[in-house]
This record gives sequence, structure tokens and C-alpha cells, in this order.
Amino acid sequence: MKTSVVMVRKMGKFDVSQRTGDEMFNATLLLNQWNESIGASGRKGKRIDDFLNTQSTKEFLVALSDDLLNTEDSRYLKTHETTRGKNGGTWMNPLLFIDFAMWLNPTFKLSVLKFVYDQLIQERKLAGDNYLVLSSSGVKLQGYKFSEVAKAIQWIVYGKTGKELRQSATEEQLKEINEIQMKFAFAIDMNYIKTYPQLIEELREMYRIKKRKTPF
Repeated sequence: MKTSVVMVRKMGKFDVSQRTGDEMFNATLLLNQWNESIGASGRKGKRIDDFLNTQSTKEFLVALSDDLLNTEDSRYLKTHETTRGKNGGTWMNPLLFIDFAMWLNPTFKLSVLKFVYDQLIQERKLAGDNYLVLSSSGVKLQGYKFSEVAKAIQWIVYGKTGKELRQSATEEQLKEINEIQMKFAFAIDMNYIKTYPQLIEELREMYRIKKRKTPF
């Protein structure tokens, strides 16, 4: 998907924000939570400038910048940037964010490495792309309703509906969404599902099997 949104995820006890468009992390959000957790004010606690001005960080930024110049994807040309307004702060390239998080607390090393390299962002992209695949197949059915199908899938996966559920979804939930979307797109393309009412009934049956009740 080309549309970028901000996902709020958990890294231990901290909330971490990541943009899906360029995969940058909000270092300011993590820093504020870290300073609060140790009882330090912004003035007495650690600062992002302290990290960026260390000699090791400067050397890493040079190496990272050189590496990014060789990428063919224009989204990844920046090592970090500062934004204002909603979701404002200093956003860092995932590799720089790893270094920053471990600078805050060396004991983060293992959890940070696992966190940044998990498949959540990739699963979310797949969920978005597969939604387009399902929609492309679904329009073959007369009366196909995009919002109704999306809500049906939300009921199956989350047990509720909402506009921003995918932004806080777990990797397991996103995988489930992918599987549902691909399964029904295939069923429509292979003519196993021939009408829109049949599609909705199949979604209901999937919900019944999982939840034993039908809210949609």
C-alpha cells in the first residue's frame, strides 16, 4: 500500500510509533517515556541531541547515509527528520532507531533487535495489498459492498469494528486478515462463490465457527 499511517506498537512497557510509508520510528515518543520511567524531566533526562552528537553516532550516520544513497527506493533516503504537529518529533530510520534505543538502555539490545526485525509492518502491507486483491475479485459479484465486507472481516478477526484497528493489530491478527482475504478472493475467482449474498454467508459462517454468534 502506498498510503502511510502511523502504527502504535508495544516494545516492552513502552509505546513505539512507526510510519508504514518509510518505516521510520518516532524517537521522541520513546525518549519521553524513557525519561518519565526513570523519573527525569526533559531537562534532566536524556536528549536526542546528546545521542546525535556522540562521535559513534556521527560515524554511524555517515555510513548509513552512504548506504541509503545506493538504494533504489526513494522512501529510504533519510536517516532522520524532525516534524511538527500531530505525530511530530524526531523520526529515525529503523537502523538508527535500533542504535538510539540501545543508547537509552543497553539492556534493550535483545528486545529491540527482535522488535524492529519482526514481520508486523510487512504483514500490514500484505493485509492492505490483499484487501485490494479481494476487492478486485469482489466487484465481480453484483451488489458487492466494500465497507460491509471490511466490517465482516473485522468482526471475524477482532470481534469488533473500528476505523483504526489495523494500526494496533498484532502480527497474528494481520496474518489472519491476509489469509481470509486471499481465501475469499480465490473462492470468487474460481467461481466457488458466485453471488454477494453467498460471500456474506460464508463470512458469517467463518465467524460462527470462531465466535459462535453472528453480529453482522
